[in-house]
Amino acid sequence: MGNFVSRVVGGRLRIVLITSFSLIAVLTVGLNTWVTFNRVISDYLASAQDERVARDMDLAEAFYQLQLNEIIAVGNRMIKDPRVISSATAAFQNQPQAIEAIDREISRKITVPTLGGTHLIAVLDTVGNILVARVLSSDGQLSEVISDGNWYQLPIVAEVLSTGEEQAATEIIPVEFLSEVGLDEQAYIPLKETPKAAPELFDPREGTAGLALAGVFTLRDIEDQMIGVVLTVYLFNNDFTLVDRIKEVAGVDTVTIFFGDLRVSTNVMTEEGERAVGTRVSQVVYDQVLKQGQDYKGEAFVVNENFITRYIPLRDHQGAVVGSLYVGARLSSFEKLVRTFYHQEAQIALVCIVLAGVVSVPIARIITRPIAELVEANRNLAQGDMSVRVQVYGKGELAVLGRSFNNMVETLARTQQELMHKEKLASMGQLAAGVAHEINNPLGTILLFADVMYKESPEDDPRREDLKMIINEATRCKNIVADLLNFARQQEILAEETDVHQLLRHVIKGVHLQPFFEKVEILQRFDPELPSIQADPAQLQQVFVNLLNNAAEAMAGGGTILIETRPIDEQWVEIKITDFGCGIPEENLGRLFTPFFTTKANGRGTGLGLSIVYGIIKMHRGQIAVKSELEKGTTFTITLPVRLPQGSMRLDNISIELGN
Repeated sequence: MGNFVSRVVGGRLRIVLITSFSLIAVLTVGLNTWVTFNRVISDYLASAQDERVARDMDLAEAFYQLQLNEIIAVGNRMIKDPRVISSATAAFQNQPQAIEAIDREISRKITVPTLGGTHLIAVLDTVGNILVARVLSSDGQLSEVISDGNWYQLPIVAEVLSTGEEQAATEIIPVEFLSEVGLDEQAYIPLKETPKAAPELFDPREGTAGLALAGVFTLRDIEDQMIGVVLTVYLFNNDFTLVDRIKEVAGVDTVTIFFGDLRVSTNVMTEEGERAVGTRVSQVVYDQVLKQGQDYKGEAFVVNENFITRYIPLRDHQGAVVGSLYVGARLSSFEKLVRTFYHQEAQIALVCIVLAGVVSVPIARIITRPIAELVEANRNLAQGDMSVRVQVYGKGELAVLGRSFNNMVETLARTQQELMHKEKLASMGQLAAGVAHEINNPLGTILLFADVMYKESPEDDPRREDLKMIINEATRCKNIVADLLNFARQQEILAEETDVHQLLRHVIKGVHLQPFFEKVEILQRFDPELPSIQADPAQLQQVFVNLLNNAAEAMAGGGTILIETRPIDEQWVEIKITDFGCGIPEENLGRLFTPFFTTKANGRGTGLGLSIVYGIIKMHRGQIAVKSELEKGTTFTITLPVRLPQGSMRLDNISIELGN
């Protein structure tokens, strides 16, 4: 009997229900069992509703905080940028070159790929006057330079200028400030009549002023004196980047950001299929969230229908409520499910009211067992058990759900490993920064004395070429140190048109001067059709030197290194570096790019070389792969784009900022 029922339950859900109802009709189900079963389902639905919106709000808050953190990060990068600090004093003295230098840094940082939506970065003097500013629209358009206006009367700006303490929060920006930077039209939102809304606006500026994430950061000169501030702003009005990201990435049904009681950014739709921007929150939410500053959860009227919702107040830097964040799911979908269930239960009760419920309990247990196992598996997964799996029953919907859960756990496990790898790379960056600081001073000393010796040596002295090589290589080392610092702190690259073949020949010439290359022959199979690429030649030189050194060390008694290049589809170039040495064991291939992993003897390697190579290639939007056979050799294949993505770079040696 149990095997038969299990086979039935493993089929399609419709067949399961029909078969179960037929068995209940034949074998009877008691009225008490029906009531109990009905209560369980009702409690489960109520619990599911509450858990769903609670999860949705947690995710929405996390994304909101990430957006605020992004604003803070951009501001900190501006005030800590050496180029901004060195140019600031002269810029406030209206020197054009210094102002242009700050404007270049604003343009670079406001167009970072991780930023999305409408952004403003402005540099203000100590009385709030705009020195230079730029606006990036939600569609990626960068405004002309803005050099006029005064923001001292904005409370968060005034407080930072008076106290020197940096602030970042959700702020109201009046229309007079927005008009100075060309955002007044975007901020304007006509108010729409909304049933059950409060009779009066929570804030009289609703419709004209803007709600934004704003950060104000003190800009100091080299003597640590405040000479101005950097203002970073993300405007919510008529910008749907954040709410749509929460919906798409986190799977939240509806998300809204309110300025006061007015929707300024939302993916709630009206009956006409338009975004419900300009509609207002209901009176009950108005009173509890905006007036009392408390969270609201439960059923609420949104635009023109009821939702299962959660609202939390949004506060400015002084703690005053300025709006709210909302998530919700349509109540009608839950009500329809409940009505359908009640209707079916009523029909069953009419047929089975006089029958005993001997079989209904075990059948219900068998039906709910996969769900219970999924619930238990989810609980174990939440506690960190990545080995949890559920048993799949049959081929029906529950089986699909079980397989989906197992696939999800496997994906999470892989993602966890990738995150651990990224954390190790972050640790590598911190170590690289420390090492770079320690190396910088000795390199400066070497460069100074070599330069003095070069200038003092006669023109016909044969050692002048050696001294010139020392100066060049020491200079290159200092550039590498600087690049390591940039990589560890900001992950920036300096892109220019680069001839890969010329760069490789320069590298080959340099490494041949090293003792362990005396018995190594380097063969060059360069494709003459290979185009020049946009890249940082200093960082690519570091990649090639590292790989060639590893190849030479793999052939302790000497041998041949083969370097091959070729274009791919006119959009990519491929560089292969092959040695015919000892090879790499298969169990080590997956760990080559892990920081601090090395197979060399103690004192001969830090395990950072290939990790840095991996990071440089990834910053260039490229790929690196490795194939190896023991006692036959190893091949590293590098694939790089000919052109870096538009909008994320400028040529003529301007740095490309890849974000955090």
